[in-house]
Amino acid sequence: MVGIVEARYVKDYVVWLRFSDGLEGEVDLRDELYGEVFEPLKDPAVFRAFSVQPEWRTIAWPNGADFAPEFLHEAVQARLTRGSTPTAATEAF
Repeated sequence: MVGIVEARYVKDYVVWLRFSDGLEGEVDLRDELYGEVFEPLKDPAVFRAFSVQPEWRTIAWPNGADFAPEFLHEAVQARLTRGSTPTAATEAF
């Protein structure tokens, strides 16, 4: 199962992620912040408070919100496929 090994805040609702299979890239989560648990993340200060949770292999927030690593992996892959500029590490593959 693929999981997140590193994550960094980029800007707004964009996060850079590196996965256990070597894939890395950015994902914009702005359109995914709906529903009771995700509503607080619309506050940029709250959104930036995520961390990598090794036991879940994904990013999570103090209020309990998280995204499935498979969903995030697919989102990064789709963004790279659409022609966004890949990172140096993904260009090597």
